[in-house]
Amino acid sequence: MSNTSRVLVVGGGAAGNAVTILLRRAGVEVDLIEARDDWNATAGSGITLQGNALRVLRELGVWEQVEASGFAFESFGVTAPDGTLLFAHDDIRTGGDDLPATVGMQRPRLQQILIDAVRASGADVHLGTTAETLEQDAEGVSVRFSDGTEGRYGLVIAADGLNSVTRAAIGITDKPEPTGMAIWRAPAPRPEGLVRTNLAFGGPAFIAGYCPTSEDTLYAYVVEANRDRASIPPETYADEMRRLAQAYGGHWTEIVEHITDPAKVNYTWFDRLLVEGSWHRGRVVLIGDAAHCCPPTLAQGAAMSLEDASVLAELLTGGRDWDDALLQEFYERRIRRVRPIVEASVQVGQWQLDGVRDADVPGLIARTLTPLGELP
Repeated sequence: MSNTSRVLVVGGGAAGNAVTILLRRAGVEVDLIEARDDWNATAGSGITLQGNALRVLRELGVWEQVEASGFAFESFGVTAPDGTLLFAHDDIRTGGDDLPATVGMQRPRLQQILIDAVRASGADVHLGTTAETLEQDAEGVSVRFSDGTEGRYGLVIAADGLNSVTRAAIGITDKPEPTGMAIWRAPAPRPEGLVRTNLAFGGPAFIAGYCPTSEDTLYAYVVEANRDRASIPPETYADEMRRLAQAYGGHWTEIVEHITDPAKVNYTWFDRLLVEGSWHRGRVVLIGDAAHCCPPTLAQGAAMSLEDASVLAELLTGGRDWDDALLQEFYERRIRRVRPIVEASVQVGQWQLDGVRDADVPGLIARTLTPLGELP
């Protein structure tokens, strides 16, 4: 199969947008479909991007915009629930010495930067569109879309997220499993003097933390045991998060004052997923959250998705046939990188659920993140 064959990317999140940009740069024709009409342009509050994520964003050509829009910092702190700083630790520079250790930014701003780059790439984008059927043969994939049109592709890249419809459609039965924890998130103004992520362990929640996302903003989060989502009316989201957060001191005293709009508060469970064996069936391949996801305890979810896009694009544009061997190589390169992240992210949460007091969380994080300094 020629490496100039047309590609369909299903899903316009970080992974789908990134692989589209990289394939278009290499001259590959790409159609991108996204189920939401708004392309997720306003979804989410904030995101923490470690160096290995920034490395891919630089590869995409958007690092300068990310740098200008976000807030870079080099350490994280651990505080008591009352806000007393217990210790601060330098973040690991997983992207190399020429990039910050970490950048926090508003998630909608990152999405808009990627949307603009996809548009500029010349990809053919269809919003509010899904793939209704996928029919494969030895030469490619025939796709029928929700708008009644059809397309023929040499490869389909499924980047349609945690609850990927494409994953199920190609016969992969793995599904995300809840870990037992959940997170409340909300944006807020950044208090003066808040210049890094700080985490408080204990109190009424497992974790209460925040991350600066620009010169003026942050996102705050509180982690607790998951509850039946149906039992929490959305109009009470701000009250629920504020009830938990107001037990914490330090910068939380000011942050809590701004947790008032339930529409700006997000509540989600932590899930775990790691598809084993391979991430493809024929000419359809999974990337990003469609193939793996983990709790944000190591802040590596977006980074792993962006790395997927980079590695897959590298393989697809290297002059080889897009065959089973290439897609299996993609899986094997990625699984040895992703598995430790998923397992460690889940372990950190499990220690808290089990009440383990002497867990070596710093050691586990260091052992897991340090190898990410190597290229994926």
